[in-house]
Amino acid sequence: MGDFRRRSTMQPPGDVLGNARSNLPMPSSIMKPKAGRMSMSGPALRGPMLPPPVPSTIQRNNMYRSQNANALQMSVSKGRTPQPSSVRRGSMWHGAIPGAGPSGSQATKDPRNLRDGPTQAKMRRDIIEWLHRTDLDVPNNILQSLTARQFGEIYQHLVLLVDPAWPFKEGARLEEQFIQPLQALRYPFVGSIDIRWLAAPAAPHSWPSLLAVLHWLVELGKARLHYMESEDPTLQEPSLVPDEFDDIHYHQALAMDYYLAAYEVFLSGQDVYPEQDKALEERYAKKDEKVVSDLNQQKERLGELMAELKQLEKSPPPIEQLKTSNGYLKHDKAKFEEVIRQLEDRKQRLIDTIAHEKAEISLAMSNLERLKHEHERLTDIVKAQNLTQEEVHRMTSEHESLTRDLEHLKAKISETNKAVTKLEVSLTRKVEDADDAVDTYNNLLSALNLFPPLPPPLPDINLTLKLNSAASNPQEMLVGSDVREEIKPALLKIAELKRNERATLENEQITVDADLDQLTADCENLESEVVEVQKMTNALSDQADDLREAVQREAVKSSEEAQRLEEELNKARTSAMANGVGVKSRLQALDIAYREQIAKAERLRDDTVRAIVKSSSEIVAFKDEVSRQLKYLHDFADAN
Repeated sequence: MGDFRRRSTMQPPGDVLGNARSNLPMPSSIMKPKAGRMSMSGPALRGPMLPPPVPSTIQRNNMYRSQNANALQMSVSKGRTPQPSSVRRGSMWHGAIPGAGPSGSQATKDPRNLRDGPTQAKMRRDIIEWLHRTDLDVPNNILQSLTARQFGEIYQHLVLLVDPAWPFKEGARLEEQFIQPLQALRYPFVGSIDIRWLAAPAAPHSWPSLLAVLHWLVELGKARLHYMESEDPTLQEPSLVPDEFDDIHYHQALAMDYYLAAYEVFLSGQDVYPEQDKALEERYAKKDEKVVSDLNQQKERLGELMAELKQLEKSPPPIEQLKTSNGYLKHDKAKFEEVIRQLEDRKQRLIDTIAHEKAEISLAMSNLERLKHEHERLTDIVKAQNLTQEEVHRMTSEHESLTRDLEHLKAKISETNKAVTKLEVSLTRKVEDADDAVDTYNNLLSALNLFPPLPPPLPDINLTLKLNSAASNPQEMLVGSDVREEIKPALLKIAELKRNERATLENEQITVDADLDQLTADCENLESEVVEVQKMTNALSDQADDLREAVQREAVKSSEEAQRLEEELNKARTSAMANGVGVKSRLQALDIAYREQIAKAERLRDDTVRAIVKSSSEIVAFKDEVSRQLKYLHDFADAN
């Protein structure tokens, strides 16, 4: 884009496009031509574009519309409008290129079997189909007996489809403008064509070659249509340029569009093109938008990685953290082993209690069986004895009395059993509560890192407790250190140490908060100072600009004065040469004044440069010092 800008200011785009041979800018009084591509087949050397000839007897619909619009950019079906980019440029074919096609003495033999009937029929079908697709309404059997005028109109239509800007002359004979388009289009067998055949194109000796020419133009038109609709980068159409591109043809398309727009501005009498420069810069900025965005993201990612790297460099080595973590893990392992051992002991106690209960149940069942057998034995003895009525009544009364006593005893036993059951349930619940309390106590010790061994300065005592529910003495149910004499004083001491540690941490936090507040206030003061210094810097810059402008004005005045003195010196020299007397001293005085003005201008320019350099160096040094102080404060705040 910088090259385009320099080129637009140093050399007008008319030198590149329309005035390449003279290198002289074209005046603005020249009529501005239409912006469009030049023809690929001929320049204005063959005359300007002429209106289309009068339509012949062939019935058609806008047969010559392709002279002003590219019919190959239209749809092959009727009704669609051509693309806007199809009329941008004129013909780019600069006439017949010497040696481009064979001459009459170097005719190339056509390898096609042109006199074959099926081949000619296929060519006729292709030509008629293409003419209908390109909006030329001709009869289907027109190629069976074609007149010279009809052949000329079809030939011109096909040539204009390939090159819409070809300058066919109105009223000129076909023989005069038949060979040139074929030579420009580089028809390989142009040397084998005799223009005398055009008088009777349907003649048997001339029709095969002329039919081959029409068919070749049809194939060339189809190829051009396919190429123009392919959106290939070589088309160099600005409308086809994507947002992001690297192809050189896309660059050339934007350059050509810039040249055309700048050339129109140049023809209006301007030598600068700010709008075109801005449009081109915006287009390339849009092209680089994603790349710039990716670059900014990569820079942000780089900044994050650099900050992470600095943090890693400031942090202690990972091996130290691993050693500390290993120590914590070993300490936790010892705690977990102690908890597992306590749980194993509790499990064994529960297993022993279950086995004891099962043994008591089996003993009760055996006693019950024994009592049943004793009852049966006594019943048999009673049956075997021969007792009197009185003895029976007495025994019955005794039996009833014993039965009542037995029932009473059973009721007491039942009540006792119920009381025992209630007491056992209550005992079991209390034992479970005590066990849960002991577990909660041990879990609390684990959460507070008070499992043995305790780190110094804590007392070296085992604070853990175990519950022995099978102990007969309540004082022996808690296994471990004495609760009142050892554990409770140790816990009170630990609580006192924790309270002191918390108070110390709170005091340190208050101190750090005060330091941070002080640093924040210092930073705010420093920022205000930076703002003030920035204002002073801006004021100094404004003063430097004013000084620079004053020096420039003084230099301009000095230059004008020097120029005026030089003119007076020249006049004095001329007068001295004319008069010959009395001007030598005046000439020397003017020369001295001129040298003084030159020296004064040089001195002022040097003083201005030194002042600007000094101000710039002071500003840079001040900015560096402010940046260094801010970085120091930022690092200090991060470290604390």
